Amino acid sequence: MMQVHRDLAKLPKFKNAVITIGTFDGVHKGHQQIINQLKTTAAAISGETVIITFHPHPRKIVGSYGGNVALLNTLDEKIILLNQAGINHLVVVPFTEAFANQTAEAYCKDFIYQYFKPSKIIIGYDHRFGKNRSGDYHLLEKMGETLGFEVIEINAQILNEITVSSTKVRLALLEHDITTANQLLGYPYFFEGVVVKGNQLGRTIGYPTANIAIATEEKLIPANGVYAVTVSIVNSQLSIVNGENIETTLQITNHNPIAIGSQIKNWFGMMNIGVRPTIDGKTRVIEVNIFDFNEDIYGQTIQVHINAYIRGEVKFNGLAALKNQLKEDAIKAKNMLK
Repeated sequence: MMQVHRDLAKLPKFKNAVITIGTFDGVHKGHQQIINQLKTTAAAISGETVIITFHPHPRKIVGSYGGNVALLNTLDEKIILLNQAGINHLVVVPFTEAFANQTAEAYCKDFIYQYFKPSKIIIGYDHRFGKNRSGDYHLLEKMGETLGFEVIEINAQILNEITVSSTKVRLALLEHDITTANQLLGYPYFFEGVVVKGNQLGRTIGYPTANIAIATEEKLIPANGVYAVTVSIVNSQLSIVNGENIETTLQITNHNPIAIGSQIKNWFGMMNIGVRPTIDGKTRVIEVNIFDFNEDIYGQTIQVHINAYIRGEVKFNGLAALKNQLKEDAIKAKNMLK
């Protein structure tokens, strides 16, 4: 079980640490290649794998993004995915302006060496660090000769694949191309949210929905439309303690490859993302009709895995027409999810 560390002052003494550094947003198939290289290298020297990541995302602190970052994973989701990938340690470093403004030399000596005493560092040739991003692979390699660690370069083709994959996943999700997004990720795209009360109109036409409030605005939500989904009710939230194992049970099934917390059961359903033009057309909502389900789950957290795209958002001529379309959507969703 992976250990998660959030306090640099409380890090353990790593054994022959093989480390890499990155945001690992999505933990997609491109990232998996680096993870496999990390694990192979560590195994050869009986060492431990260590991934260093940053929170909040560095682009929220520095750069020209103005704090607007659309992420494929929340930090908790990333933790689960990296644990599933078989990493020994994840170190979550608070990313601040002070951290960003340290010199490149200080980054190498006072951060990397002081806290991790790495045996090997696996990093990309284009990795930049320190104030004004002045540090690079060559400086890290030079510092390694003095401090006693080896720097291994990640293949340029893999790095390019990671960049392309991350961009393609985001674009695919915003263009209804769930098939491409899920293929690149290696798992169905998912998000979590708390079930809140809506206008309860769905139940009057036979299709009650769970309205979902997403906890963070950073999470990328796919384009408006109707989707076939798998839903899990999350009983216990993720609990992480510095330097200790993840206090949660990972449940992996055919329909729910990534589960945060203990699950009661998985249900099939259909989800609508949009402004509901037939009803009011004003506020964007996320609502899920869970098939063969009749329980009160207000206030509970549910996890939604997006399996397929059904159709775009349409304004119908009244509730009767909407009800007929929902019937067709449900049939399509069930066929897609078989």
